[in-house]
Amino acid sequence: MVRLARANGGNTLAMLAAFLIPMSALTGSAVDIGRLYLVKARLQQACDAGVLAGRKFMIDTSLPVLDPVATAQARTFFANNFPSGIMGTPAFTTLTVPFTPTKTADNQVAGTATTTVPMTIMKMFGMPTRTLTVTCEARYDVADTDVIFVLDTTASMACAAAETGGCNPGTSTYIRPDGTGIGYYANEKPSSKIVALRSAVLNFFDTVANNKDDSTHVRYGFVTYTSTVNAGFAIRDLSSDYLVKSWSYNTRTINGDANNGIATPSTVFNIRKADCDGRAGRSPATGFLTDGTAVLATTSWARTSFTTGSNATGTCSISGQPLKPSWQYQSAPWDVSRFVAGDAVTDPSKVTGVTSRWQGCIEERDTRADTSFSLNNLPPDLDPDLVPYNDATRWRPMWPDVVYYRKTIAGDVYAGNGSSPYGDYWPKTRPPYSNADGATTAFTNMIPYAGNGWDTNIASGYVSCGKPVQTLKELNRYDVQNYVNAIDFKAQGGTYHDTGMIWGTRLISPTGVFAATTASWPGKQPPNRFIVFMTDGDMSPNDDLYGMYGIESYDRRVAGGTSGDYDSYLARHNARFLIECAAAKARNITVFVVGFGQALTPQLTQCASPGQAFYASDNASLTAAFTQIANQVAMLRISK
Repeated sequence: MVRLARANGGNTLAMLAAFLIPMSALTGSAVDIGRLYLVKARLQQACDAGVLAGRKFMIDTSLPVLDPVATAQARTFFANNFPSGIMGTPAFTTLTVPFTPTKTADNQVAGTATTTVPMTIMKMFGMPTRTLTVTCEARYDVADTDVIFVLDTTASMACAAAETGGCNPGTSTYIRPDGTGIGYYANEKPSSKIVALRSAVLNFFDTVANNKDDSTHVRYGFVTYTSTVNAGFAIRDLSSDYLVKSWSYNTRTINGDANNGIATPSTVFNIRKADCDGRAGRSPATGFLTDGTAVLATTSWARTSFTTGSNATGTCSISGQPLKPSWQYQSAPWDVSRFVAGDAVTDPSKVTGVTSRWQGCIEERDTRADTSFSLNNLPPDLDPDLVPYNDATRWRPMWPDVVYYRKTIAGDVYAGNGSSPYGDYWPKTRPPYSNADGATTAFTNMIPYAGNGWDTNIASGYVSCGKPVQTLKELNRYDVQNYVNAIDFKAQGGTYHDTGMIWGTRLISPTGVFAATTASWPGKQPPNRFIVFMTDGDMSPNDDLYGMYGIESYDRRVAGGTSGDYDSYLARHNARFLIECAAAKARNITVFVVGFGQALTPQLTQCASPGQAFYASDNASLTAAFTQIANQVAMLRISK
């Protein structure tokens, strides 16, 4: 018995038998709890998928309950993500899914999913079936967001999308709402692209507005572009020191008098010499007239009487030479301090006393005539963040009233007597330029127009000044509607994508001149930033027009001294466009590009952020593209 008591053989078996029950309970709890966690995770995923689908497909927010389409889609997506009967849960059909989607008071979608999980091992210990319930909510709204619309409003926008070759719409005039005079625009067809653009912009606004809550801030800005941008007043609002006080234009200055036709002789008899001499001189004594009435009289006197001394009489021969102004056509500086302040100033290139006021369009600050650029070394005009500190980095007002063509770059003397308030001009030839090989080429018939100067050129789009830009601001639908339907939201001018992109990036850059309008709201994360760039045409520069870089034929700011052919000029503007697109994306700005009736060129596709280039073949496609972009801005997300 003693030996038996001391023997330990078979103890393990006895101990195993003793611990079998608690070990089974421990293992069973681990297995069943793992099953519970797995089922709950899948149930939560399916719930999330269901409410996301329900909010995405919600088509009627006016109903007190979730509409049938959204309900059906929510149930379908739940079922696709939670297999029927998984881990022993009750089987269900598409009509009996254990998920209930509901509409919230603020037009979002919430959901509750419930299922039961039977125990396996723990069932032997009396553990009952467990009920699992999860909740979820999806929002279809936007984070704080900034959107800049960069919109091509050139003359071709007055045509229908199907009229790819142009439609020659003709021009009309309107009174500019800023009180600066007459504006010109291309006549819009009822089905024109600019009509569709207005509708698409409003649809974009509505799509975003319908999916934001009251705590979300969305700011909008607009840039309408042609060969320039009307950004002068936005610059002046920041600081009058950001604009130059003097700038050189392709203008003319008065030289003095020039003969105007053949002198007219006349004779006065029996006149004293002193009286004859008194008839000599200029009439009027000062000032210059363009109507041909100014005269320079010269006299000669021959005595015919026998009287001597001062009382002697004779014959006075008078030559009356008509005069007209003589002008020096050249680049010359004018004081623009009062002009940029908004005053009506006397046009210094005229002798008729006419006044003009600044319409707000600008010439860009200094640039480099390069064929490629680096983000690390941008010239002032391409640097979105450079704050002006000298005249090279300040903007300059466009002043078409004082701008004239001339024969040579160096300058010419020309005498004119035109009676137009726009004065005389030089319409016959364009200046020669030097090719890369040093040869000189001259062109004739630079501008095929006849008339009174820049007023005619404005009508034909050789100079344009559209609607002022809108800096970023929280706008309501009425504000947006007023902007795109304003009397000066017109189609006119030529297509320069670089001018639009330069100003779109400048207005939305978080670290630039307009940073105060792009700042985050207090206590909130930086806003998402988007540029929506829309064009209906390819880049089409013209070095005879007066735009943001002056008259390229004379100023050579973009083309430089060695480029004269169109292809080279086009390539240089495309290089500027692409580097500005890159500058925007480098600042974490998403760039959407929409080609409207215009095939997406390699440059337009490259400008867009990855996958964000759209082609719209007609008016309906434009609205669809803008809606698709707005849906990306209004991001679907799980909120609970």
